[in-house]
Amino acid sequence: MSNRQLTLFDRLLGEADTVLRTLGNNRQPSTRKSPANGHREGNLDTAQRDHVAGLMRVNHTGEVCAQALYQGQALTAKLPQVREEMREAAREEEDHLAWCAERLRELNSRPSHLNPAWYGISFLLGATAGAIGDKWSLGFVAATEERVCRHLREHLRDLPLDDRKSQLILQQMLEDEERHGENALAAGGADFPAPVKEAMSLLSQLMTRSSYYI
Repeated sequence: MSNRQLTLFDRLLGEADTVLRTLGNNRQPSTRKSPANGHREGNLDTAQRDHVAGLMRVNHTGEVCAQALYQGQALTAKLPQVREEMREAAREEEDHLAWCAERLRELNSRPSHLNPAWYGISFLLGATAGAIGDKWSLGFVAATEERVCRHLREHLRDLPLDDRKSQLILQQMLEDEERHGENALAAGGADFPAPVKEAMSLLSQLMTRSSYYI
């Protein structure tokens, strides 16, 4: 029984617990300590605190989407090494999700109410990319991470100077996301054409603008 090859249905069942924990914001502690641990809380006024909470809510939703993308792609990937590549990246994204959730709690804020919808959309996109082929699935990862890194850089510039905790979290996330994109291309991912990347950017903008407030 232990040597039986897992079917698509088996893998789908295996992802169910991850789905519930991701959307329920009830995940296990991160495998890495938050980069913000041991640093003082910044002296933020109410407006700054609300703005930082909005930015971290966007980043939390982005990590929910990342989990869904990688889960969908791992589910439909053709090659075992590609499935493992997706799962390894998803494990690091779990740390990001936990760090963002912790920061939101520190700011007395909450995740986006739209997370279930964005999770579903991202899972379908990831599963579709994986079903089309591993080359395109890996290319989708690279293109997605390119969008994510752009947002993270913008958020780092937009954070209050006194908010060292959020800065450290986003800086580590940026380093990890850049590596994920580079690894996907190195593993044989296709470099998506500009029109496709532009369409992905429009969807990303819709996610960020809605999650900031809702």
